[in-house]
Amino acid sequence: MGGDLAPQAPIAGALLALAETDPAHTIHLVGRRELIAPTLDELVRTEFSHLQSACDRLSIVDAPDVIEMSDRPTAAIRGKPNSSMVVGLKLHASGTCDAFVSAGNTGAQMAASVFLLKLHHGVTRPAIAALFPTARKPVVVLDAGANVDCSAEELTQFARLGSVYAHDILGRPDPIVGLLSIGEEPEKGNAAVKEAHRLLEQSDLHFGGNVEGRDILAGETDVVVCDGFVGNVLLKFYESVAPLLFALLRKAGVDKALLEQGFTSFDYSETGGAPLLGVNGYSIICHGKSSPRAIKNAIKVAVRAVESRMNEHIGHRLDLSTSEHA
Repeated sequence: MGGDLAPQAPIAGALLALAETDPAHTIHLVGRRELIAPTLDELVRTEFSHLQSACDRLSIVDAPDVIEMSDRPTAAIRGKPNSSMVVGLKLHASGTCDAFVSAGNTGAQMAASVFLLKLHHGVTRPAIAALFPTARKPVVVLDAGANVDCSAEELTQFARLGSVYAHDILGRPDPIVGLLSIGEEPEKGNAAVKEAHRLLEQSDLHFGGNVEGRDILAGETDVVVCDGFVGNVLLKFYESVAPLLFALLRKAGVDKALLEQGFTSFDYSETGGAPLLGVNGYSIICHGKSSPRAIKNAIKVAVRAVESRMNEHIGHRLDLSTSEHA
């Protein structure tokens, strides 16, 4: 029920995902049955008649409450226990399903994920891992908005989380971690960043040192670590660059088809969703304006994360770091 285009976009995205994933996979559509059932029937009758067989792998789980985008996260969780957000995450926490995907209220999803899935041992805060396109390869940036203020220890935790994500999902054998700062020198940055630099140098991670904002575009690191305030500002700025350049180049007469091909990597629907790393499970956060294509790709992110056993690897990596400092 979450997102600006719900319930049509999540339902359509689920159908598309089932068509492109292993036939053994199934999806629970969690939300108001009286809205989901007729919407599913209408979509299959009109736009997705070729995916009729996928309906056999869909089930509807009734959740009459809806957490609105304007609801305060913790109040919504307490006041709406039968929301699609809470019911869906309970299904994941109980082992009934392997992952949870939503385009709903991000704050509520974060709060409910922490409350129901719990945090990994050694993690004090979860982080949103966003993929940024670069000149060479996508880069994992975290935190992209979960935590406004972070300590040096939390930034170091984010580095470990991002390193596992880059390894398991992006296939980077030895991910290079960069710390976002205002200069390459270790003494540059605020107190938390300078202390995080020291901690990362002493860690077992492949730490490449400080990176500046302009360095992200070069794509020479695999993981960029920052607090959620900086990360979210950076993310929103990134999202605004492609439409601006597209409009300027179109105005200059550049062919639209060529532009669309060139700017594909800047389309958030290509990635679909960002995992909330640090919780003991797979909670995928989607853009509020997610299209069916974006939802489909977010579900495929969840599938890759589950199949790679990323959650187990994160727990193992955190346990190793804890024992090293014991």
